[in-house]
Amino acid sequence: MIRTDNPFTGYGPLYLPDNCSVIRMNEAPVVENIAQAIKQALRNPIGSRPLSEIAASKKAADPAATAVILVSDNTRPVPYTGEAGILMPIVDVLLSCGFSPDEITVLIATGTHRAMKDDEIRRMLDPRVFELGLRVVNHDCRDDSKLVNIGKTRRGTEVMIDSLYMQSDLKIATGLIESHFMAGASGGRKAVCPGVIGEKTTYLFHGPELMADPNSRDLLIEGNPVHQESLEVALMAGVDFLANVTLNHRFEITGLFFGDLQAAHIAGVDFIRSFVGVKVPRRSDIVITNAGFVGINHYQCAKCAVASLGVLREGGWLVILADNTDAGDIVGSLRYKTALGLLKIFGPEGYLRAICSPDWTFLPDQWQVQQWAKVFRRIPMDHLIFFSPQLTGERFEPVPGIDGHRFTDADPCDPECFAKALDGALRAISEAEGRPLSEMDITWIADGPYVVPHAD
Repeated sequence: MIRTDNPFTGYGPLYLPDNCSVIRMNEAPVVENIAQAIKQALRNPIGSRPLSEIAASKKAADPAATAVILVSDNTRPVPYTGEAGILMPIVDVLLSCGFSPDEITVLIATGTHRAMKDDEIRRMLDPRVFELGLRVVNHDCRDDSKLVNIGKTRRGTEVMIDSLYMQSDLKIATGLIESHFMAGASGGRKAVCPGVIGEKTTYLFHGPELMADPNSRDLLIEGNPVHQESLEVALMAGVDFLANVTLNHRFEITGLFFGDLQAAHIAGVDFIRSFVGVKVPRRSDIVITNAGFVGINHYQCAKCAVASLGVLREGGWLVILADNTDAGDIVGSLRYKTALGLLKIFGPEGYLRAICSPDWTFLPDQWQVQQWAKVFRRIPMDHLIFFSPQLTGERFEPVPGIDGHRFTDADPCDPECFAKALDGALRAISEAEGRPLSEMDITWIADGPYVVPHAD
């Protein structure tokens, strides 16, 4: 057996069959002297004036000017605290340019995700944010009183944006650039759209037509309609400065892409392509993957499932390991669970027919279930084994696939529960296929949703 580290902190190692191939991102060099590098990126940005010049000009034009800094929620491992934290260097620049603490707002770009709780926010952000008394606010996509209409995109999307964001004179967007299974890559424009848009604005942006477009996929920006729509919304709303990072699988910063919304983001996407896209010789009978940091609930686990399709053969088996730690709901919203239940009942083709019907009423979060439908067009539902220590009993009921708890009696608090569930799942697959694991092509995607494997 091959012993490998468990991607989830606090759990014991995993054991893979001897014939298992391992896929990882190509190693990118870590940025040295990170604190100084962040300051340099602010002074010498990509395609933009330095942040200090932009901030000073805003204050010169209006001494009462305010600033807003968009930050990701806790589904993204963006470094906002510690030596590698990118938030306080930005705040320091604003303070040095005449912005007072009460003129700076940190707006959490939750998109359609739930609001972060106070203790989660305090763990995520640098403590100096609270010592200074900066305002920290969750975006609320469902509160129309906190949204403003700024017009329509060329596709007809009516754009509702967080009014606090639009009222701010200086707009700064932060985030992480990584592969994204719909938009090509995260970061950049996504801090605005879907980060601070209204829920109804997602109806076209995440509608079934855009989701089904073959160009709505990992690592593709040019011609990707999801990227194009998101970018158009962000340009309408305005972004004065972008501060994005790239990370390796240890969450160390490998790149700083600060500056112009488009130029800095494109540079970051070009950078990650050579590290994230991994060519493999053939598709596998069994793919084992993990949901990574982002997989705090089942909704987010769609990312690793779709990423596995590049190496998963038709009719093969997919084993997903996830640590669903969301303080809200470890499956997802009620709308997500409703749509997921329909997929489970109707199957992928029936679900896709339903949401594309002119009689269908758009259901927020249906887009993520549409991504799961892609998986079940490749493999039968009973060829997905999903194991999360927290997702037990009745809570698994709306989830398609087989509950990995079926293959182990280990307590969810047992540090070896992942290893035991994986061992049981592989034994069950071998029995169902009527052949030993040694005769099957098996792949472990060590970096889960963060790597994009592809076979010829």
